Amino acid sequence: MEQAEKSKIKIKLCGLTRPSDIETANLLHPDYVGFVFAKKSRRYVSLERVRTLKELLHPEISAVGVFVDEEPEAVAAWLSSGVIDMAQLHGGEDEAYIGKMRELTDKPVIKAFSVRDGQDIRRACDSTADFVLLDAGDGGTGTAFDRELLAGMNRPYFLAGGLDPSTVGEAVRRWQPYAVDVSSGIETDGYKDAEKMQAFVECVRGGNKAL
Repeated sequence: MEQAEKSKIKIKLCGLTRPSDIETANLLHPDYVGFVFAKKSRRYVSLERVRTLKELLHPEISAVGVFVDEEPEAVAAWLSSGVIDMAQLHGGEDEAYIGKMRELTDKPVIKAFSVRDGQDIRRACDSTADFVLLDAGDGGTGTAFDRELLAGMNRPYFLAGGLDPSTVGEAVRRWQPYAVDVSSGIETDGYKDAEKMQAFVECVRGGNKAL
């Protein structure tokens, strides 16, 4: 695989856990990779392991730490340490939480929203987070929400949920999100699959050519 040019629509490969995942990511050169710090997730990686993986990561790829209802001081400490570049909040974190993060760090924050109806879309539009991510359920399940709800979005967003190499091309062409985020859609038997990772990235970049 040769390193490709960056997409108009950005790419985030989430839930990486192994050095081989990083090796593939370095070849594909997405804009972001995600490390899951939520212990209940099967993709959980410890801080020590993420330190090792980050050392292997190409410096132009941003490392995103995914947290679920973690203490803001802990998230800010990880950001300050340099082991991650951005924080993704995937729990019940509210505006007060985001405000606290603003006091503790100037690093970017992504707030994830589980989309069930138009009210969730409005909440995402009103969020003070630097970026918002729209997903289905608790994330990482490979299921999609009703994409027609995206018509109500009035700000750039990360699109997640139900994306894989067979669906992302159409999603990119139709909805033109700021970025696409994938985890289970590039896995085989619970682990990242290099061929699926490559196919996903190529589909996004192919879809971008039509924009």
